[in-house]
Amino acid sequence: MSTTTLTGSAGAPGAGAPDATAADVERAVAAAVEAGRRWAATPAPERRDVLRRAAHGLQARREELVGLVTAETGSIRAKAEAEVADSIEELHAAAALALHPTAQVLPSAVPGRSNVVERVPVGVVGVITGWNFPMHLALRIAAPALALGNAVLVKPAPETPLSGGAGWADALTAAGLPDGLLGVLPGRAAGPALVEHADVDLIHFTGSTAVGREIARIAGGALKRVALELGGNNPAVVLADADLERTVPLTAGGTFVHQGQVCIATGRHIVVADVAEDYLARLAEHARGLRVGDPAIDPTVDLGPLISERQAERAQRLVADTVAQGAELLTGGTREGRYFPATVVAGVRPGMPLFEEETFAPVAAVTVAADTDEAVALANATEYGLSASVFTRDLERGRAVASRLRAGMVHVNDMTALNETHVPFGGVGASGVGQRFGGAANVELLTEQRWVSVRRL
Repeated sequence: MSTTTLTGSAGAPGAGAPDATAADVERAVAAAVEAGRRWAATPAPERRDVLRRAAHGLQARREELVGLVTAETGSIRAKAEAEVADSIEELHAAAALALHPTAQVLPSAVPGRSNVVERVPVGVVGVITGWNFPMHLALRIAAPALALGNAVLVKPAPETPLSGGAGWADALTAAGLPDGLLGVLPGRAAGPALVEHADVDLIHFTGSTAVGREIARIAGGALKRVALELGGNNPAVVLADADLERTVPLTAGGTFVHQGQVCIATGRHIVVADVAEDYLARLAEHARGLRVGDPAIDPTVDLGPLISERQAERAQRLVADTVAQGAELLTGGTREGRYFPATVVAGVRPGMPLFEEETFAPVAAVTVAADTDEAVALANATEYGLSASVFTRDLERGRAVASRLRAGMVHVNDMTALNETHVPFGGVGASGVGQRFGGAANVELLTEQRWVSVRRL
């Protein structure tokens, strides 16, 4: 048995698998529809066992997978190790999800009638992923979708065809996944083809808000279900009573993780004036201590390269344009090819590029607020609403401020860049549309409700 997967030999990042053609997509969808019917009828314990074996298979290849992630994404080893570990955990969690209750009995006003509301698989799930956490972005949807009886077609980002799917899909095949049930379709053309295909029942997309809007437009015309996990310009709100010695490593970590190329990275640091001077000094010192380099040559570096020259150019332009409008560059800001240092910019105000745009680079934009009320207003002054943080010694105060922030996820005294497999994940506004995923929320996302009534005559 084999998955419907187009694979090539490992090599240069972005060049490890051939692009899928329109004919490839058509064949993969047809195979997924047929395999999905049989898989949906497979007893849940059998689906669970396949996913458990797949998790063990990936664990046995852990070092190889870490290498794939590092090579294609430019991440430091610690990030790659964490991503592979999280991906394996997704399979374990999905195995447990296979036995989740999927029906309830509701009373009827008619004597002799029983009402059962059951959850049935959506059908064929198209998973379109980004390049920053390619393995995890794919498996966090593919694994629970398979557990709940769906077929899955993965379209990895062009930059990461191997770590995004082609490099690990065969582990699920070896675990006993039926032929055709999981397809990996690299290349740019496969995404639009999946969105437009009448037999793909749900599209889950992780990526930019601009592309998400286009997917929503096309899918809406076809009345196709979509779930969009999009960008963020996430704030960390630092109140006057925050413990800066403990706060700065967390806010810095939220900004500089994977070179800032994370949708839940901290882009904006909103700091109450009473502690702003001390905070800026500590943050700049922290940033200057982070080493930039090639993780393949020096595994001890703190930041690797950005995904492309274009991304590095954009980051430098955003910093320069913001400084030109009156902000102050405290450290960093100048690239060397794809390498961009940890950067801190002070005096950032609404209307400046670093305040308004998702940077997707290791840039901390610091805005000073007069008090807590202004800090909340500044944090909410964005079209995005993915993740936010609040830092304070007073936990009740932290919860109160958290309740005022417009975001799908809010963390008190922790990074914006948090994820736990069993916790629902998602944003509001320009950061997301559709059902959350993660834990029990996967049941809502990846199944449909069906009412079955039975009446004695």
